[in-house]
Amino acid sequence: MSKRIICSLDIGTTKIACFVGEQSENGKIRILGYGKTESVGVENGVVRNIRSTASSIRKAVGDAADMAKMDITEVYVGIAGQHIKSRPNQGSIMIPEDHALIEQSDIDHLIDDQYRIMLEPGEEIIHVFPQTYIVDNDKLDIDIDPVGVAGKCLVANFHVVTGNAAQIRNIRDSVKEAGLRVKGVVLEPIASAYAVLDEGDKAAGVALVDIGGGTTDIAIFQDGIIRYTSVLALAGNVITNDIREGCRILKHQAESLKVKFGSCLPNMVSANDIIAIPGIRNQPPREIAVKSLANIIKARMQQILEQVDLEITNSGLRDQLIAGIVLAGGGAKLTNLKEFTEFSIGIDTRLGSPNEHIVDDDKKLFEELGHPMYATGIGLVIYGMLEEQNAEYVAAEQALYREGTTVADKSDAKTEPVANQPEEVTPESGKGEDNKSAKNKDGNLSKKITEFITRIFTEDGMDE
Repeated sequence: MSKRIICSLDIGTTKIACFVGEQSENGKIRILGYGKTESVGVENGVVRNIRSTASSIRKAVGDAADMAKMDITEVYVGIAGQHIKSRPNQGSIMIPEDHALIEQSDIDHLIDDQYRIMLEPGEEIIHVFPQTYIVDNDKLDIDIDPVGVAGKCLVANFHVVTGNAAQIRNIRDSVKEAGLRVKGVVLEPIASAYAVLDEGDKAAGVALVDIGGGTTDIAIFQDGIIRYTSVLALAGNVITNDIREGCRILKHQAESLKVKFGSCLPNMVSANDIIAIPGIRNQPPREIAVKSLANIIKARMQQILEQVDLEITNSGLRDQLIAGIVLAGGGAKLTNLKEFTEFSIGIDTRLGSPNEHIVDDDKKLFEELGHPMYATGIGLVIYGMLEEQNAEYVAAEQALYREGTTVADKSDAKTEPVANQPEEVTPESGKGEDNKSAKNKDGNLSKKITEFITRIFTEDGMDE
């Protein structure tokens, strides 16, 4: 079997990045190519100008295709923006009389029902994550699979992620305008989690905080399940704007100052360090104290972290984050941010590196891709690998079922099961039976995440 090759597209506020990856012999991801360009037409994580965004997409995809020496026709895309919302919901069904035990079709039915819940006008469901199951008023332990349990009434609590349908359509239209097809849309902090978290983090309890250019995305895991998601409109761009206004310099100069000399802790900066910024036309250079720069950054970053702290508190899981906070995104590399986060929120913090799941054949590329800004793009590649492996398994299982057996009964089967992954609900797909398989993909993610992450990234060799 030929190696799977997955292409991902991270449409961010400040950058658009495309990655091409394949399965390697040691179970990790080999990056064949990537391209990055300035994001034009995107504001606070939302596509505003479809044609401008499509132009940026074509540039990033073209660079990735040239590096990988292949054509790119379809991509997995991340989605973020302040329009993203989440809500808890509870659903229940009665088990048919001809089912002696709860079957997978009953779970699928219950999950499928969640896509019919009442939403605000213009909203669309992106993901549905089961949290807990209750059978005949008896709550099942997190490790107990409801399939195979005897009961007549099945109840489940869900975490439902929604987005603005128009904004989702804009992402699709911009990708289509660039000559590509969308294979899947994934919430960006969930994609980033694939790249910077391991199963131990998720089981212990961890808060992923992805600080991008336009939004700060939060995803909280506990007992291996995604429990809480949130998107904040404050991120790296507001810090850049503060520097631009406070120092009276150009935007690109402010961004450069932030990246090269920025710090969150003024006390860690020498009061004598001065930076000279070239003047415009015949104006003299402008001198800026590094300590003043740090004070500007600290004030805005403190506001961002206060919002993050509030979201963690609202999740009700603050005291269960044994693995602490993991920082990702371009803003995560800000000097002293780890220490400032620990001081501001009071929770152990570390910097997430997306290169722990990729092959280090090319040392220079490996080090470059270790930057937290690439967490979403690389995470989308990992997501796509698992999604397509799962689709292959389902197809094989259906074929064997028609023969009166299962994959588990075939000792020579080449494909092994992996847990279903979240998949987007498209406006074109509707709510009927034709879209049922797509809807049900979220259902088993929360229950089997330990199994597939452990196997995919620790076993020697993936299907090739």
